[in-house]
Amino acid sequence: MTPNEPLKKAVLHRMAIGKSMCPHGLKAKDLLKRQGFDVEDHLLTTRADVDAFKAAHSVTSTPQIFIDGTRIGGFDDLKAHLGLADTATIFTPYRPVIALFAIAALMACVVAWLSAGGFFSVRLIELFVAISMVLLGLQKLQDVDRFATMFLGYDLLARRWVRYSYIYPFVETGAGLLMMAGVFTWLSAPSALIISTIGAISVFKAVYIDKRSLKCACVGGDSQVPLGFVSLLENLMMMGMAIWMLSQF
Repeated sequence: MTPNEPLKKAVLHRMAIGKSMCPHGLKAKDLLKRQGFDVEDHLLTTRADVDAFKAAHSVTSTPQIFIDGTRIGGFDDLKAHLGLADTATIFTPYRPVIALFAIAALMACVVAWLSAGGFFSVRLIELFVAISMVLLGLQKLQDVDRFATMFLGYDLLARRWVRYSYIYPFVETGAGLLMMAGVFTWLSAPSALIISTIGAISVFKAVYIDKRSLKCACVGGDSQVPLGFVSLLENLMMMGMAIWMLSQF
């Protein structure tokens, strides 16, 4: 936009009743301003205002955005109108796992630097795997029942002993914490080896032998991550870590 070019005009109607502020309305206002619009902001400050606005424009929700006198719709409609709608890619379902492993790697670097005085060491790899286990376990512990429901879809031991699906997150998290601290290896390493071996066999059978299309419970019960390579990698990492620690014990 050139300095002399007039601002584009948008009219925004959003709810702001008492201390309740519509988050999508705030996001819509911010997006419009960042896109160079002059925003005429109308606040609906009472429930009666909201109901009257919905009835007048035959809509069921707010916020509502108008550009050049034409109703665009809500925040998602605005993004689509501006060509900014979220585009799914092959990596989209894996975003939670990518974020988790990236944070685990950064945390491992920090701890390794503080404890060992440098990044490049075997301890860095140990910390990365151990922290990843703790973070993955934490995701499962947020809702153990939902995790168990998804886990029962493919884990071989859990199908025979349902309580194992409830125990698993605690074992994974506890083993990861002990491995981070470098204590009670006699407990942490065998525990990690057992659950990871069962997990790897279960995933391999479900995905590569039975050819089933399932969601992975690796980052909790509401995960959209497809069961497959990531799930297998999680288990193989634990197996490798456990075997390494047992060899050093």
